[in-house]
Amino acid sequence: MSKIAAVVTSGYEDSELTSPKKALEDAGHSVYIIEAKAGNEIHGEHGDVQKVDVSIDDADFDSYDALLLPGGGSPDALRVDARYVNFVKEFLMANKPVFAICHGPQFFIQTGLTNELKLTAYTTIRYDLFYAGAEVLNAPVVVDSKHKLVTSRTPDDLEDFNRESLQLLK
Repeated sequence: MSKIAAVVTSGYEDSELTSPKKALEDAGHSVYIIEAKAGNEIHGEHGDVQKVDVSIDDADFDSYDALLLPGGGSPDALRVDARYVNFVKEFLMANKPVFAICHGPQFFIQTGLTNELKLTAYTTIRYDLFYAGAEVLNAPVVVDSKHKLVTSRTPDDLEDFNRESLQLLK
């Protein structure tokens, strides 16, 4: 089964990490949380706590089959660090599956690849993505088959997001 990298730090929207992670693991995939230091604890906006599995400095792109980008404040905090942006960009350039929900697509702006993508995102960042050149839709889930990209808007869309993410891994 697939190894999935989850790039996330404290401030993530709890359900946007825990729900896809559970769905992926229940389907037999492994999810590895990547942040600054392995062993650190990261905290969601509503009390969830997760342990970091792999340091971004030790994260080997070739070791992972897909990427998960939960929303909340995490993407905005991490996208200022070139290590995370470059890691995300590698997945997009290699056409490996990427699953981004809510504020997760913020990462794409820094990659310079936004103008190639069709996606959705949380209301407040849809215009940022549009002005960066993305084709932005307002739908519960958008699958950009050309780039193996699944995006959704909010926790209300998690059922669709999880279903399409799993479908892309088949």
